[in-house]
Amino acid sequence: MTSIRIAAALMSRSDGRVLLVRKRATDSFMQPGGKIEAGEHPEAALQRELFEELGIEVDPAEMTYIGRYTAPAANEPGRQVDAEIFRVAIARSVTPGAEIEEILWLDPTIPASVKLAPLTRDKLLPLCARPE
Repeated sequence: MTSIRIAAALMSRSDGRVLLVRKRATDSFMQPGGKIEAGEHPEAALQRELFEELGIEVDPAEMTYIGRYTAPAANEPGRQVDAEIFRVAIARSVTPGAEIEEILWLDPTIPASVKLAPLTRDKLLPLCARPE
């Protein structure tokens, strides 16, 4: 199975809800972020993607590395994502941009009523449901 290298943000606000996005022409919600370009550091890729997708600028000092996770890709059958995940606290409003169709603030302690990407559902939301 071929991998897609991505950087993604586990973003939450003070009430514990986690920010998820749904890209245009897809049906699964996932963390904001995207593909890491050749020669690009994961932090730089995430900064670029957050600006493109949500119009927010994030200082690397606001990012806390969580780890590297793999899961089946939500939108590319037969492939998996190899994800560098960073926790990013968010206090400002976000607006969908670039290829984002919809945003959602999800309570990670309540079963989701929307379709979630495997990485989000199986690996990342469980991290949010427990204390840091």
